[in-house]
Amino acid sequence: MNTNRKTIIIVLATLAIGLLLGWLIFGGSENKATEEHQHEHREEEVAGETTWTCSMHPQIRQNEPGDCPICGMDLIPLEEEQNGGIDPAAISMSETAMQLANIQTAVVGSSDPVKVIRLDGKIQEDERLVFSQSSHIPGRIETLMVNFTGDYVQKGQAIASIYSPDLVTAQEELFEAQKIKDSQPQLFEAAKEKLKNWKLTDEQIEQILTSGTALETFDVQADVSGYVTQKKVNTGDYVRRGEAIYEIADLSRVWVLFDVYESDLSWISKGDDVSFSIESLPGETFKGTIDFLDPVINPKTRVAKARVVKSNPGLNLKPEMFVSGKVEAKLPQTDALIVPKTAVMWTGERSVVYVKSETDQGVYFNMHEVELGPALGETYIIKEGIQEGEEIAVHGTFSIDAAAQLAGKPSMMSPEGGSVSTGHNHGGMNMNGKNTQQMPEKVEAVLTDPKFKAQLTDVYENYLKMKSAFVESDAAKVAQEAPIVKKALESVDMKLLEGNAHMAWMDQLNTLNSSIETIQNSSDIEEQRTAFSNFNNAFYKSVKMFGLKDQTAYYQFCPMAFDNQGGYWLSDTDEILNPYFGDMMLNCGENRDTIQ
Repeated sequence: MNTNRKTIIIVLATLAIGLLLGWLIFGGSENKATEEHQHEHREEEVAGETTWTCSMHPQIRQNEPGDCPICGMDLIPLEEEQNGGIDPAAISMSETAMQLANIQTAVVGSSDPVKVIRLDGKIQEDERLVFSQSSHIPGRIETLMVNFTGDYVQKGQAIASIYSPDLVTAQEELFEAQKIKDSQPQLFEAAKEKLKNWKLTDEQIEQILTSGTALETFDVQADVSGYVTQKKVNTGDYVRRGEAIYEIADLSRVWVLFDVYESDLSWISKGDDVSFSIESLPGETFKGTIDFLDPVINPKTRVAKARVVKSNPGLNLKPEMFVSGKVEAKLPQTDALIVPKTAVMWTGERSVVYVKSETDQGVYFNMHEVELGPALGETYIIKEGIQEGEEIAVHGTFSIDAAAQLAGKPSMMSPEGGSVSTGHNHGGMNMNGKNTQQMPEKVEAVLTDPKFKAQLTDVYENYLKMKSAFVESDAAKVAQEAPIVKKALESVDMKLLEGNAHMAWMDQLNTLNSSIETIQNSSDIEEQRTAFSNFNNAFYKSVKMFGLKDQTAYYQFCPMAFDNQGGYWLSDTDEILNPYFGDMMLNCGENRDTIQ
């Protein structure tokens, strides 16, 4: 009995231990397998649904983390937009992305629109105070008492001595008429009048009659006081009666003649106040009023002249001095909406801004098409499209627009939105290429020898032909035009520059020569465009610093060139004709600077 009980206990214990071991072995493995299966499922879910992007280059989209192939930054998960209550056309921007893209915003405000128009000009003689000093006696110049330009003469001063056979004959006739003046007084008076017509005074005639001897030379006396600006004869020259021998200008009053371009004519009117300065008179500011606006535009320079009359008591204002002036033109409208030019993206047909909005879910930007009014220096008047008090992006708008394009949202180039385009290369640089098209630092204009400016203008005119070949995407024509540009560069005489200006040109010339050689020796349009971008950067500095003769240049920018790194070029018109894309994106770009 005891044996059976012991046997039963051993069997039950063995069974219990077996069940426990079975659960530990097989049950734990099953749980572990379940957990591993769930973990693998989550990894597959993350790998399948999470998209990684670059905060600086949102066109980069990858299914796994890593480094950006453009800038090398760590990729971040692409945040899913929570569109509840948000306009589906809005593009979201994280705080990090906004900081990295240097996006800045400002609140739209209104004010009385004032356009500051800058004018360049010269001081000239007042035409009403310029006189021709002529000889009233025909004859040969025996002596010139004033024999150089710039000399000052007083009214009545003897300025030349003339030998005149005709005058000797007229004196002999006077002597003969004097003998019969009692019987024929009219003849005597007629002989005297003949001498008076030659500007001899009554005293001179009486002296001739008293002496009884004919004078062979007579002095020419100045009719006005002023400075001799031209000497038209030399000693020994024969002059006719009435022929000018000097040009004399009274400089107590001068004209300041400003060049007004066609685009600014609507802003300038007679009676406007002008403040101006002269480089040779630093620290002084002069004021005047426009009293005349030329009704005719010069067909060569495309400018009209605006005239300011200025008294010149100290003769500090000298003809041919360069003058820089400005006019503040006020529009008749008041409380106009004004935004910075950097806030507006312009395609030639449409102008857009990005309006910021904030919710609990983050920051969003909506594209608003706007109607532009007149440009006021660095700002625009906005007629329609936004309201006062709205907050808009004023810097970094191209980054916002690029993000909108990649997200398929409405953008500058695609107002209706569209599918995201990734990895698209417009040409010019590879993904690892360096950006050669940063906006140059501020360049100050310098006074330049007119001959140098004319030579640089010749380079510019040939450059425009090469740029047109880029617009046509014709590599062969580009290579054909490049040597002509190079030859024009070689004709520029650097000896006409001195000091820092000479050194600056030498530095720019190195880049210009190396770039143009690459362009002319290449048959690949994309390689040519890369060199063209380097050429533009240096050439802009040259044109900005030294100026052009009777030409206006527009410095234009395309943000999409070279993988969205941007590219610049110069144009003689404000119309955008893109040399980096040609027909692909002919009107992509905007004007960044105007050089006049």
